[in-house]
Amino acid sequence: MNNETKRGGSSLDRRHLLQAGLAAAFAAPLGALGAQAFAPRAIAPGVDFSEFPLCRTAADSPALTGAPRKLKLSWNAGAVCLAPVPVAIEHGFFRKHNLDVELVNYSGSTDQLLEAIATGKSDAGLGMALRWLKPLEQGFDVKIAAGTHGGCMRVLSRTDSGVSKLADLKGKTVAVGDLAGPDKNFFSIQLAKLGIDPNKDVDWRAYPGNLLNVAVEKGEVQAFLSSDPLGYLWLKDSQYKEVASNLDGEYREKSCCILGLRGSLVREEPQVARAITQALLDAAMSTSQNPVVAAKSFQPYAPKAATLADIEGMVRYHTHHHHPVGEVLKRELKAYADDLKSVQVFKQSTDTAKFAERIYVDVFAV
Repeated sequence: MNNETKRGGSSLDRRHLLQAGLAAAFAAPLGALGAQAFAPRAIAPGVDFSEFPLCRTAADSPALTGAPRKLKLSWNAGAVCLAPVPVAIEHGFFRKHNLDVELVNYSGSTDQLLEAIATGKSDAGLGMALRWLKPLEQGFDVKIAAGTHGGCMRVLSRTDSGVSKLADLKGKTVAVGDLAGPDKNFFSIQLAKLGIDPNKDVDWRAYPGNLLNVAVEKGEVQAFLSSDPLGYLWLKDSQYKEVASNLDGEYREKSCCILGLRGSLVREEPQVARAITQALLDAAMSTSQNPVVAAKSFQPYAPKAATLADIEGMVRYHTHHHHPVGEVLKRELKAYADDLKSVQVFKQSTDTAKFAERIYVDVFAV
């Protein structure tokens, strides 16, 4: 059974996958892209709020009163998995909740981003759970309010290689863009679950992200890890195959990206914290149900090489229907913390239940 078959009916088959391609982590220099980048329109047509019971009730809550509340939201403007952000602006989801959101395209380190949120330079941010959790273990005043989607990371190899499943990485050399990256953490966790020591049984080598495929072509490595858009784009080339992704098995129903809020915002303005979370959940729903509309909203942020069909393909591939909050989110955070402990990223002394309780917030409990 191949990876696409295992993922069920909402996944793309191989032919569709190879037709899709591009968009996600091209970070630009730190800068601001104001909410005026698009003229907000009405709520996107055809959004079925009944599909998501939490959102159906929360979306009907009274909007904030008075002048629109100005907020700064940090994101990676090149990440197609964050398509709900421009959807929220262009189709009025922030406006519906009386928010005036300025987008900040952030390219610094994760520690710098979390510090910016914690100290009020930004009010909220979106990022990878397996990138954020280790810094959060150190105590940044940032609260995780929601997961946003799954499906960003892949293991690729040449079609003619002997690497066809994750276990085949044992004894191999694998190229990564970042030795502390979320994809390396994720697949290390999966190897550990297979009884393979990712620190001893795999030789990880760092290469510039856009040269990972060159390393495998030269025979310096037997496989490489990549996040979309590069992973998706390389799969359009028939010489490459997908060995594994973070939509395999139990992880299909887990979020890989999360929404973090400034701790003081949660404590001092809980209704505002709820409003921005709900606006993004509404936009995620819209993205899931209207991928063509979402692709068009994201297109101005996409690399020029990405066609509208490419963007739509990736929007459909990522699991925007899965965006947990509350107890479900807390369980996911604890599970990831346990996973990180299993590969010596987290301290063995960390109480993962207390950690998850400390960093998560149920904004809908207010």
